[in-house]
Amino acid sequence: MRKLPMVQTMPSPDGFHEECAVFGIAGSKEAANLTYLGLYALQHRGQEGSGIVSSDGEQFFQKKGLGLVADIYSKKSLRELPGTKAIGHNRYSTAGSGQLQNVQPLSVNFAFGNLALAHNGNLINAGVLRGELEAYGAIFQSDSDSEVIIHLIAHSKGDTIVTRVIDALSLVRGAFSLVLLTDDHLIAARDPFGFRPLCLGRYKGSWVVASETCAFDLIDAKFVREVEPGEIVVIQDSELTSYHPFLERQRAQCVFEYVYFARPDSKIFGPNAVYPVRKAFGRQLAKECPADADMVIPVPDSGVPAALGYAEGMGLPFEIGLTRNHYVGRTFIEPQQTIRHFGVKLKLNPVPDVLEGKRIVVVDDSLVRGTTSRKIVKMLRQAGAREIHLRISSPPVIAPCYYGIDTPTQKELIGSNLSIEEVRRYVTADSLGYLSLEGMLAMAPGLSHHYCNACFTDNYPITLTKAEHLQLGLFEPNQLSRS
Repeated sequence: MRKLPMVQTMPSPDGFHEECAVFGIAGSKEAANLTYLGLYALQHRGQEGSGIVSSDGEQFFQKKGLGLVADIYSKKSLRELPGTKAIGHNRYSTAGSGQLQNVQPLSVNFAFGNLALAHNGNLINAGVLRGELEAYGAIFQSDSDSEVIIHLIAHSKGDTIVTRVIDALSLVRGAFSLVLLTDDHLIAARDPFGFRPLCLGRYKGSWVVASETCAFDLIDAKFVREVEPGEIVVIQDSELTSYHPFLERQRAQCVFEYVYFARPDSKIFGPNAVYPVRKAFGRQLAKECPADADMVIPVPDSGVPAALGYAEGMGLPFEIGLTRNHYVGRTFIEPQQTIRHFGVKLKLNPVPDVLEGKRIVVVDDSLVRGTTSRKIVKMLRQAGAREIHLRISSPPVIAPCYYGIDTPTQKELIGSNLSIEEVRRYVTADSLGYLSLEGMLAMAPGLSHHYCNACFTDNYPITLTKAEHLQLGLFEPNQLSRS
């Protein structure tokens, strides 16, 4: 009997995974439809699952599913989400497995009525808090760290929903940009360090909250401002009230949002556009790591702005030497005969007419494990490139993230274990250059000390307790220095 080809899950990309996306709107008869569109615009932040919860003031309605936004919702399912308030979430599992029960928003009914939550970030003390809550009889429906917040709200002795939210968030440690829905309120909150972005907008008299402004652009909403670090925004009957109940901390905005995560057309961390920052990274990279070459090509799509900046800085032609297949699903049929670089070729394919006999600079946003970069370099040589100079528009990644980004362990990070020359030999490039930490922070908007750069420095904004250290599976001390 002939053995059939096997259907396999896509291999893990050689890089950091996106985190999650949140969206919320209050005061619109089209709340569910607009939430769907907002999630569609934020698809890049999570592709494992999506959910929407709407409210008519008395009852909650929800739709969840695994997969992409366009595949989960239909006109019929959106008609079944009535009400003038709604929140939504796109999931990439940084904590908790990729199963339907972990798809957000998570919703419950408790003493104060209905409550739903959508969370972007990661709580470093979630395991500790969960153990304490279970000891008091709490029953968890998922293994997501976000459910801890719901239980903390339910266990609070506060006499209003706002005081209960404040009580709950004062107990969690780590990163949270979240939206909450109650029968009467839409609530948005951001941790005091401001790790993950969260922005506030207006749509025809309605208040809108989203992870990035690209969600506002799609629905013609106007960006008003960011939700400030440590701020809780409460929206009721079109009125907005702001609270700052937490101890002020030095900002620790994730600089990797500018390197890779956020969409280039978004504004994050205030009115700062992503695209020009990435292009500036490329220009700075050209100053720090020039190359004698004929052209510059990007690793699409995330490397394009930096490659444009590098080409501009070097005065070299910018060419498309790699084309990307945007329609690769989560599964594929593996051929019986081995195809060279098959996993990479599913997404990227070289253009031999551009590459033949040329000395090329290949610009990518980051180099994490190095396995994909190695395959790309070999694929480009096979397509005829004479020399390949790899340039990375961020510093070497040497440490994992605990604040809402799915990263490999430290021993899997090539930059943590090999020197730059050893990495160059591994990826088989003719030369390798990284953007310096100082150069990257100089090009990022605002003050350099307002950014978390732990993945590049192993210097974390929040010091782990011993219990948190064990809960995260860290059995050797890390330099988690800044409290």
